[in-house]
Amino acid sequence: MIQSVNNYPVTQLLDIEANVVYSVPKYQREYTWGKIEWEELFDDIRTNEEGYFLGSIICINQSTDALSIQHLELVDGQQRLTSISLLFAAIFDYLDKRKDTLDDDQKVELINLKRRIILKKDANQIRVEPSYQNHNFHDYCSILSDLKILSKKDRAPYAGNRKILKAFRYFQERLAGTNGGNKDILEADDVFHLLEKVGKSCMVKIEVASHAEAYILFESLNNRGVPLTAVDLIKNKLLAKLDQKNYGNIDDNFIEWNRLLGALTDDYAIQERFFRQYYNAFKKKIKTNHYPLATRSNLISIYEKMIDDDPRVFFQRILAAGDVYRRIIQPIDDSNTKELKRALVRLERISGAPSHLLLLYLFHEQTRLNITDEQIAGLVDYLVSFFVRRHVTDRPPTRDLTRLFMQVIEKVDELSGGEMINTVKNELAKVSASDQDFREHLQGPIYQENTGATRFILCALEEKEQTKETAVDLWAMEGKLYVWTIEHIFPQGANIPETWIDMIANGNKDSAKELQEKYAHQLGNLTISGFNSVLGNKSFEEKRDRKDRNGKYVGYKNGLFLNRQLAAKDAWTVHDIEERTRSLVDEVLALFSLC
Repeated sequence: MIQSVNNYPVTQLLDIEANVVYSVPKYQREYTWGKIEWEELFDDIRTNEEGYFLGSIICINQSTDALSIQHLELVDGQQRLTSISLLFAAIFDYLDKRKDTLDDDQKVELINLKRRIILKKDANQIRVEPSYQNHNFHDYCSILSDLKILSKKDRAPYAGNRKILKAFRYFQERLAGTNGGNKDILEADDVFHLLEKVGKSCMVKIEVASHAEAYILFESLNNRGVPLTAVDLIKNKLLAKLDQKNYGNIDDNFIEWNRLLGALTDDYAIQERFFRQYYNAFKKKIKTNHYPLATRSNLISIYEKMIDDDPRVFFQRILAAGDVYRRIIQPIDDSNTKELKRALVRLERISGAPSHLLLLYLFHEQTRLNITDEQIAGLVDYLVSFFVRRHVTDRPPTRDLTRLFMQVIEKVDELSGGEMINTVKNELAKVSASDQDFREHLQGPIYQENTGATRFILCALEEKEQTKETAVDLWAMEGKLYVWTIEHIFPQGANIPETWIDMIANGNKDSAKELQEKYAHQLGNLTISGFNSVLGNKSFEEKRDRKDRNGKYVGYKNGLFLNRQLAAKDAWTVHDIEERTRSLVDEVLALFSLC
């Protein structure tokens, strides 16, 4: 995996005779170090003994021609190496302005310093190429142009407002002493001594052959800063390959990449899931399908091969797939019909994301499969029922879902229209829980088994009875919390109130505790409330008749369908819980049928 690991002094990393260039991948995160880090770097090198350890860098080495310039992709360590290059530039500037006072050996050192910044054999090739983000690359080249280190002119407007030039000026000020006075505090000999200490400072250079291997290192090494993600590395690989093949302008390609991420939202978990599901959905059509399925651990290896195969075709296909995926994860997208929006929202609420790979395939192949939006909306409703049953019964297990949907895709790939839709439903029904199994789980402590699915079921039962006049948004949120939450009628807390002990167990505390363990989390003892915190452990009568300050019912007389039985009760007993559980279970079985 690792090609080499060595501890090198900076003078060897930036060897004046070597044709080695360290390139930060285009559009990798920009240079972010600030005054605190610049100060630490400068003072640590100056005050510590020679050979001070500066940390590690990770490079991807895919060079094949030993005689040409060796471009190493710097995927970790850009902050340190860029800062050292800027310090070298500041030292060069200081000494170059005083070159008339230097002796012959010092003038040679000045020339060598220049060759650590640009290649000896190419006066226009800088040795450390910063990120292109936020004009880092052009700001750095602008500095070198002003210092006449670079022969070509490079001007970056408003560079003074950005980090690269600020870092350079900081090092200039430290060398000149202007941060503590108006006259130089370092003589030329002092600066040469500092230059020597910078050169003898050490860094561990780790070389790997691929982005996948770099990612494994990120996972195992405790590097400072935020390591690159799998999606970052896929982007770097793709943009570099497109640039290498002269496929479009790199700025335009970067804009298109950001459009893709915009379609996927800024949630990294969703972005990564898309890349896994894209491969899994279209594995049969992908030439480099050497992996049975995409996982977090092999994702980069998969995409490296896909990009190497044909970066332009890959980019076109992944952009098109991203536009399709947007319709799935952002249901209110204008491309969706009213029925699709409603169905996709419900699928999102029941945590049906594993089926997105199937929907990605269906939407993408919709014309070839000869299926309508209406048919897809009906299938999404079926998926909602499938996931309600799955979450309640854990059948099929979570670990089997990806392979299940991949197998379904393979099964229906040659079908079309209603036949294809019906086949999907039949394949899902085969592996889903039976009605008997579903009923048994619904009659048990469902709240403990899966709180999210329980809340979805309760809301679905209520929404089924809503009209335009009575509709309430049961999914409204305040901050990150739902306004409407699950309310236990017979309280679930450890300290059962006396009124409930009397009502449930005829005053027997131990019996009340046993009954609480058996019945408190059953479906028949649950409802939803926007005032859960004020109901809590109150007596049944208080919960039933609770009003707000305006005299409106906020207890069980609030008009909800779920509370219609509770509003008419004078007491709440085990018999009531059992009876309501049976009634609600029958409704749930009908509502989420797979027939």
